[in-house]
Amino acid sequence: MPRLRAICLSLPETSERMSWGHPNFRAGKKTFAAFERVQGRPSIAFRLAARDITRLRRRKRFFDTPYGRGRWISTSTDAPLNWRVIEDLLHRSYREVAPKRVLALLDRPARR
Repeated sequence: MPRLRAICLSLPETSERMSWGHPNFRAGKKTFAAFERVQGRPSIAFRLAARDITRLRRRKRFFDTPYGRGRWISTSTDAPLNWRVIEDLLHRSYREVAPKRVLALLDRPARR
C-alpha cells in the first residue's frame, strides 16, 4: 500500500479519501484508483478506457471489478506485482478522470 499511495499522490491534484471502507485516490473530484478487498483478496482497482479493460481481461491476474459498469478492472495484490505495469495503469487511470486543465499542464512541453 505505501508504494501505491506514493505513486498516486505524486500525480497533480490527487487526494486520498476513505470511502466504502477503503482508500480511494482521486484526481480532482473523481476516483481513479482504489485499494480494497474483493472476495477477501487485497486488490487495486483502476478506472480505464474500454480498450485497456478488454486487453487486461485476457491476463490471468486481472478481473472485472464488481462495480463501475464495466469502467473498472482490478488486480489482486497478494502475489508479487510488476510495479512498472501498475504505475502505467495508474497513470492511464488518472488520465481517464483528471480535469482537462491538469492534463494540459502535464502534456505541455518542458521549458528550456
